[in-house]
Amino acid sequence: MNSQKSWILCCFFNFLIVCVFGLLMRFMYLFPLDFLNYSSLLHAHSHVAMLGWVYMIVYVLVVHFFIPKEKSLKPIYSRLFWLTEFSVIGMMLSFPIQGYALFSIVFSIMHILLSYVFCRLVWKDSLRDKSPSQRLLLVSILFMILSTFGVWCLGPAVSTLGKQSAFYQIAIQFFLHFQFNGWFLLAILALFLKQFQNKIDEVKFKKFYVLMLTATLLTLVFPVRWFIQSDLSIYINGLGVLIQFTAFIYFYKMLKPQINHFKNTLDKTTKSVYGLALYSLSLKVGIQLLTIFPNLAQVSHQIRNFVIGFIHLTTLGIITGFLFGILFQNKMLSPNSPILKTGVKCFISGYILTEVLLFLQGLFFFFGEGNILGYYHSILIFSILLVLGLALIMVSITTKRSVI
Repeated sequence: MNSQKSWILCCFFNFLIVCVFGLLMRFMYLFPLDFLNYSSLLHAHSHVAMLGWVYMIVYVLVVHFFIPKEKSLKPIYSRLFWLTEFSVIGMMLSFPIQGYALFSIVFSIMHILLSYVFCRLVWKDSLRDKSPSQRLLLVSILFMILSTFGVWCLGPAVSTLGKQSAFYQIAIQFFLHFQFNGWFLLAILALFLKQFQNKIDEVKFKKFYVLMLTATLLTLVFPVRWFIQSDLSIYINGLGVLIQFTAFIYFYKMLKPQINHFKNTLDKTTKSVYGLALYSLSLKVGIQLLTIFPNLAQVSHQIRNFVIGFIHLTTLGIITGFLFGILFQNKMLSPNSPILKTGVKCFISGYILTEVLLFLQGLFFFFGEGNILGYYHSILIFSILLVLGLALIMVSITTKRSVI
């Protein structure tokens, strides 16, 4: 099997396991399973989603698009990929069994150390063309390294102040914020910009770039203020989300001259997943704008459905939407395969239906209306669509001849 095809298949296997874990958690709300601990399963679900699906597929695409062919064929890239996958499998098995304990911590640390090796390789081997996509990629890698400082603070936080302390909670939020909004989002936008053949307006890109980096740093105060009350943090976050909104106006202006030509080169399936990603991105920016209002900012943290809905909006809508688009556009997955088309339709339907239900239930709680009738049964059924969709995508990969 073509090595990059086996890499892609491996990433989708991780993603399928993530969705199976998610399905199991929703199943446990209705039918508790004595042999499974919900909290441990949640840790497995979140770690494998971030480090097994998003990180690994970004690894594959960065090597494909940013590392010159002769360098990407070096054995180190393949060895590093499979070593990293070994750490993911370790987390996949150890988290559900023991939660946060010796083995799961060892595999998590192994993943971080291997990610440093990846950063070093990309920094050394990637094209030095100073293009917008290249600059976004390199800064995303700096954010990835920065995010891990939060993880290294967890040990001292537990030993000095305990798991309930603000220090411990802030260290986790520091890691998550810079992983999602720094490393993942910027790396994905770098990969997306790489798909545009014509030159991108440098002036507009520079404004987007500076504003986006500023917003990413400032909006860190939003999760931090859950643990440290400060009026100043309200203003800093407000400024951050307004700057982020302005950044995406420049992002749109930067791509506007090319967007019609770009759309005309895409098939229907690719257009639909890119559309999903861009609509989800607009929603994310819009929701963050609402956190300017203190009472809405408070509710966004207190109502669990809003938290889960927002995380899924970022991971399934924005990140996965862009990743699918790039894979289809470059025929790394065959968008003409009927099995794959059905899989994508199932996946998108599952994503939209679960999101609508999560946010709707959150609004019911906000207005004191209690549970939606049949909420847990419905969200369980809709989640099956996500698993089914990914299973069909995997079948289409294995039955198709080499895709790359």
